[in-house]
Amino acid sequence: MGHLPVVHGGTGYRFLNVAVSLTRVVRFFATHRYYVPSWTPEKNREVFGALGDPPGHGHDYQCGVTVRGPLGPEGLIVDLRLLDGILQQEVLDPLHQQHLNEVIPACADGKMLPTCEALAAHLFPRIQARLPGGVVLERLRISEDATLYADCTEHTG
Repeated sequence: MGHLPVVHGGTGYRFLNVAVSLTRVVRFFATHRYYVPSWTPEKNREVFGALGDPPGHGHDYQCGVTVRGPLGPEGLIVDLRLLDGILQQEVLDPLHQQHLNEVIPACADGKMLPTCEALAAHLFPRIQARLPGGVVLERLRISEDATLYADCTEHTG
């Protein structure tokens, strides 16, 4: 196993030429329903099956947030207490035990389906805006279960 190149500075060690990221995962339970209000109940049933039945169905979601930034002298990219507080306020408090069709504005009244992709796109800018300078939100992953997830990354093109 190789060693990271290290330079000792006045206040600690600095790792050279390495990219470091950190991922924190939080879990929450929420309900959602796939339906288009302008369609008939029959059309919704044909397209979405049981996923369109009221009141909806629930998932034990996971939200994984990957951040990157300079590794500070103490060996941290970001203070975990700060990151955990952001996830508490932006993910857990507003979404846990909630119906996503009702609490995500873009999904209200069936404007957009409350998919993993829509949820990831909803959360990404909120979390990104709360991170301290120099810390970048590299990826936000929403998982409905072990077989379905969506990743949201910043568009750079």
